[in-house]
Amino acid sequence: MRRPGIVHRLDKDTSGVMVVAKNDIAHRHLADQFADHGRTGPLERAYQAVVWGRPSGLRGTIDAPLGRSGSDRTKRAVKNELKDDAREAITHYEVMQRFQEKPDATSLAALIECRLETGRTHQIRVHMAHIGHPLIGDVDYAAGFKTKANLLPEPAKSVVSRFPRQALHAYLLAFEHPRTGEVMEFEADLPEDMQELIEALAD
Repeated sequence: MRRPGIVHRLDKDTSGVMVVAKNDIAHRHLADQFADHGRTGPLERAYQAVVWGRPSGLRGTIDAPLGRSGSDRTKRAVKNELKDDAREAITHYEVMQRFQEKPDATSLAALIECRLETGRTHQIRVHMAHIGHPLIGDVDYAAGFKTKANLLPEPAKSVVSRFPRQALHAYLLAFEHPRTGEVMEFEADLPEDMQELIEALAD
């Protein structure tokens, strides 16, 4: 069966780089790389996100199984590993920049880089919310943080309040070319809305 087309997905309203296969052979080869999650090959995926608060330490790993939310089947939630629908999910993150830092060494927001060891639906969004640092603009997993924008000075307050989506951007994708075996690497610059968000928070 011919299956050219989209090899992997990004969440709705997540910006960034994707790969599309032109034929069935390429699709199978690329799909195998994504299924392996880069454990034995060159596949690499990295994201940039703006989250609420200040994650502890400069870097960390979130190892928490995910499954469908019991209250909303369109959402995902951290699950006990013994649950039937629990699937392994591992996210590595690194803090790149902190915003609106205060004398008590806390900050209201941070820019982080995330690298996936697995590729579950909504993985970064759920994992960051799980450790108390949901993504700015995430209507599904950061609803309780909406009023935090009121703590920000202008213009950051206005920019955050009207930010239209989760602040998540797939900026790096590397994989082995299906035909030549060459390792290909692609980067996508931050879109204007996230650039504006970061600049406003940094002021």
